[in-house]
Amino acid sequence: MKKILVTSGEPAGIGPDLCIAMAGQDWPFALTFLGDPALFEHRARRLGVSLAVEAVDQTCNTPHQAGILRVWPTQNTADTTPGHLCLQNAAYVLETIATGARACLDGRFHALVTPPVHKGIINDAGYRFSGHTEFLAEQVGGTPVMMLATDTLRVALATTHLPLAEVSRAITAERLTCVLKVLQQDLRNRFGLAEPRILVCGLNPHAGEGGHLGREELEVIMPVLEGLRQQGLHLTGPLPADTLFLPRHLARADAVLAMYHDQGLPVLKYAGFGRAVNITLGLPIIRTSVDHGTALDLAGTGQADPGSLAQALTLAHTLANHA
Repeated sequence: MKKILVTSGEPAGIGPDLCIAMAGQDWPFALTFLGDPALFEHRARRLGVSLAVEAVDQTCNTPHQAGILRVWPTQNTADTTPGHLCLQNAAYVLETIATGARACLDGRFHALVTPPVHKGIINDAGYRFSGHTEFLAEQVGGTPVMMLATDTLRVALATTHLPLAEVSRAITAERLTCVLKVLQQDLRNRFGLAEPRILVCGLNPHAGEGGHLGREELEVIMPVLEGLRQQGLHLTGPLPADTLFLPRHLARADAVLAMYHDQGLPVLKYAGFGRAVNITLGLPIIRTSVDHGTALDLAGTGQADPGSLAQALTLAHTLANHA
């Protein structure tokens, strides 16, 4: 029996709403939520949902039954008002992520699934936090690579949460080599693709136009790709990002590597927003997440779409079965 652990996300956002929606249906695995029981109880009442919130000792060994939210209690939240960000909740949010990561690392759970958090309020509270991806690597080690996936498209990132002005300096031969090796390895080991085919975006418009629109392709990206091809990786590129996502290219690829966050993810989210899953590759644990933010304006309204979290749970279970 696979055991999946879900954090509660930002208390002011739709994370608790989505958890309640997931607890309201049957799942073929053990499902435990990590957070403040009072948060789930208050939000369920706000949503008018009849739900039994049961505190448990970390894990259970039976498939999840609709109508029960089994919660592993952690540090209490300071404020559970939907849409009302509270600085005092930042420590709670980080503790749930760290506790969940450690529980997966030591084998108590087979995968971690994370609803959205609010990066701004965490940083405003005095914590340096650029996102789940980087924070999880600090907790459990590994070389994190961010990848979002729909049923038909996978997009990984060479850089993640960086200001655009810093991206070019971050595209080094060492980083690009590491990211491509992690991507290739996890596509094989976790997704069961024997010989993954990867399309690689250029950094500059027209992939640098032969050096006239930037030299990163000539000096960094192309040499890395050629070296990795000699090691057996199936890589195509660098290709101009404005035409790479055409069907004729994607039809012969298992994944795309974009050079920065907003180069590849707008395409993926346009194609499958609300059904996409964020996967952190390169970690010693399985972690999936949603493709959206905290949606403070929807918290507590009953209008939040649980589709992405449902997909994240399903994929986490699939990946756990492959492990």
